[in-house]
Amino acid sequence: MGTLLFIINPRAGKAQIKSQLLDIADIFVKHGWRVDLHITQEPLDAMETAKSRGGMADMVVCSGGDGTLSETISGMIQLQNPPLLGYIPAGSTNDFASSLKIPSNMVKAADQVVTGEPYAIDIGQFCRERNFVYVAAFGMFTEVSYMTPQEKKNLLGHQAYMLEGMKSLANIKSYSMHLESEQMVLDGDFVFGMVTNTISVGGFKGLVKDDVALNDGLFEVLMIRTPKTAMELKTILASMIQKGEQSEYVYRFKASKLKITCQEPVDWVLDGEFGGSRTEVEIENLSRKIHIMTKMCEQ
Repeated sequence: MGTLLFIINPRAGKAQIKSQLLDIADIFVKHGWRVDLHITQEPLDAMETAKSRGGMADMVVCSGGDGTLSETISGMIQLQNPPLLGYIPAGSTNDFASSLKIPSNMVKAADQVVTGEPYAIDIGQFCRERNFVYVAAFGMFTEVSYMTPQEKKNLLGHQAYMLEGMKSLANIKSYSMHLESEQMVLDGDFVFGMVTNTISVGGFKGLVKDDVALNDGLFEVLMIRTPKTAMELKTILASMIQKGEQSEYVYRFKASKLKITCQEPVDWVLDGEFGGSRTEVEIENLSRKIHIMTKMCEQ
């Protein structure tokens, strides 16, 4: 079949790849692939490896969490002709794998890599210098979402955790912003915003609609205005729980490009990792930029 570059983050999740590596490699070899193995040693190693060695491979497969996937794609996207991508999720959240219906069982995911079909996905470009796979976000909930144990999320549900994060109005960090997109212009104070291409963010489902298309050239955008009173907070929570299209405080819309400016530096999170602190951000959808092996068409 060709050469398969296998990039592994051995520290992802509970390091379960260590006990299943031989079974996974055996699946690849049995399907005719020559396996070129690389174990990451430090942050950004997956990106550099995908960039430097991905052009010599027919497929790049990565195993790790969302951060490893994001790094790998960020390296591949710099290639003139990116090869096929395979993903074996091994993290604690695995948001994008959930959207792609990739099995959480690593051996089953490996089998899907070699028996699936190429599926085009959109990739996000952040400030023309970084890429993200499924989310760019700022404000509250970003740390709550990614630092909360999955068991606790499952127990409480995302609405309960939102309420926990917003229960003290005095502690809410607010940002005065101006946002421009093809169909929306917003000005005001915002407590949270995210640009996504997934149905699950930080392990929470319901923040975006379930009918998200991963290759339509559009992002799902969510912006939440800063509540000033307990009643406004109640309205925001009600809108989130009911997944309303719009409200006076919660904005949901689609965009292929957007620009956000703020009076002070804002910390951004890209695919669960720190993306920098900026006063001006430009985000663009790179439509159908990467082809990942899945069985989406069969489901």
